[in-house]
Amino acid sequence: MSEVKRRTAREPARRISPEEAAALVQPGMWVDLGGVNSQPELFDRALAARAKELRDVRVRSCLSIRPLAVLEADPEGRAFHSYNWHFSAYDRAKHDAGLCVYIPLNLGEVPDYYRRFIEPADIVVVRTTPMDDGGMFNFGPTNAWLRAALEQAKTVIVEASPGLPYVHGVENGVHVSEVDYVVEGTDLPPTELGSPPLTDVDRAVASRIVPEIEDGACIQIGIGGMPNAVCTILAASGVRDLGVHTEMLTSGIVDLLDAGCVTGARKQLDPGKIVFTFALGSKRMYEAITRNPDALCCPVDYTNMPHIIMQNERMVSINNTTQMDLQGQAASESNGHRHLTGTGGQLQFVRGAYASKGGKSFMLLSSTYERKGVRKSRIVLNLTPGNIVTTPRSDVMYVVTEYGMTNLKGKSVADRAKAMISLAHPDFREGLEREAYENGLLPRWVSPGGRGAS
Repeated sequence: MSEVKRRTAREPARRISPEEAAALVQPGMWVDLGGVNSQPELFDRALAARAKELRDVRVRSCLSIRPLAVLEADPEGRAFHSYNWHFSAYDRAKHDAGLCVYIPLNLGEVPDYYRRFIEPADIVVVRTTPMDDGGMFNFGPTNAWLRAALEQAKTVIVEASPGLPYVHGVENGVHVSEVDYVVEGTDLPPTELGSPPLTDVDRAVASRIVPEIEDGACIQIGIGGMPNAVCTILAASGVRDLGVHTEMLTSGIVDLLDAGCVTGARKQLDPGKIVFTFALGSKRMYEAITRNPDALCCPVDYTNMPHIIMQNERMVSINNTTQMDLQGQAASESNGHRHLTGTGGQLQFVRGAYASKGGKSFMLLSSTYERKGVRKSRIVLNLTPGNIVTTPRSDVMYVVTEYGMTNLKGKSVADRAKAMISLAHPDFREGLEREAYENGLLPRWVSPGGRGAS
């Protein structure tokens, strides 16, 4: 990680109102609004109030945790054009309405995008804690690429908010010497994200993974019911000395900490520390990381780059997907051309875990889903037209459904097809086998039903 830069040549930061800050924005500017809990509140409202007088302001954000006032104030998208690194449900709805576009990425590369490829933002506005005695504004539970964005920005504004918790980390803040303007924020607490209730399918999938996680393993766990179920079952499994090196810190990981499963004692990198780039979860989770020196919020190019991930031995990556084909391609972020979420760090953690000594990666999915009362298979011959491949077949290791688990590494196309069919719901296996044979995925010596070719 690079040293924190100081822009000592700047004039001292000036305190201004949200309205004065918003008045700095001019038509055609790039304005970065951070993401997750770094999303500013008062500046967003003040800028929205100028919707009728502005045009073509390009707004960059990520994983909106509450409605963006600038988008709500501009239903035609004339004043503000939204560009987004990863969709929340809110961002997805705006995309469906034609008011938001996705920026493809590997999440761990984004700091480099800012430093090498992206037109510097005219204004970056970040929600932080109030300034401490050392002149630092802490980013709280969201680090990501904020340092890189601020370094390149023409104007830096912080919205200093007493409600944001102070979180230890590396480069998890900005010095007053690097700030142009300070807006006094509110005491709004960080946004909570509830855990969905566990289903029988979630538990069945999780129960297949937990025996594969050894004492001393280092884990990355994504968001959703199945990863949450893994945490629940792990907490009761008696596993010990788990480490955490992850992109998103979830409530489930803190539950593991409370259960005594997480110590980080056997980590090679940052031993004893929980490492993440942003946290989103319960009030208890935020309490656990507030001023906790063993919880480190770090830049995303430290948490997500494979060459760093691999330095922890027995790295375990656990992620959801929504559709897989018979060759093992995982489509995790779209439904055809309709974008749902984002690539995030899935592929980077899959690769980092594979490169780790004794590492494993798991791709989780339920075998079926229902749409308009019709049950459909998530395991298919061909991905839905337009679906984005998040993790290529060459990278996928373990695939897990409620019907089993298979490791695709080293398997031929035919063996992959047979393995994937075995993970599908029984009602779809015969049809999938027939399609695989008819389309050349199974050789002539295999025919539908497992009989030799005639």
